[in-house]
Amino acid sequence: MKLSTKGRYGVAAMYDLALHYGQGPISLKSVAQRQGISEHYLEQLMGALRKAGYVKSIRGSQGGYTLTKDPTQITVGDIITIMEGPIAPVDCVLTDEAENTYCERAGACVTRGVWAKVRDSINNVLDSISLADLCREDKKQGDE
Repeated sequence: MKLSTKGRYGVAAMYDLALHYGQGPISLKSVAQRQGISEHYLEQLMGALRKAGYVKSIRGSQGGYTLTKDPTQITVGDIITIMEGPIAPVDCVLTDEAENTYCERAGACVTRGVWAKVRDSINNVLDSISLADLCREDKKQGDE
């Protein structure tokens, strides 16, 4: 299982906005420069994040993007799910139902429990890390 650039860059962009939380709108150009992401690609990512209600855009010469919630209230899991969809190592664990449309053997599969544990572990880790945690980690590394 591998995250696409959508997920990785989505987290990087939101982290950048979190670092500047409370400082007013942040231009995509500045986020793109700091994070090494194409401004055009960032616009696409921000569209999905805006639609999900995690960022808002402000138009005009002093415009840009801001988080709609405090960085403590947004997890890496939230962002990854918006950008990538549900996290699952195999399709059959996208639902908890033993009988599902992804695999006719799901109800009798010996390994399905393993994949469900992998899914749950990944989601627990991603949901336990907030943007504020990432910002604190960055500050710690900067202090060293």
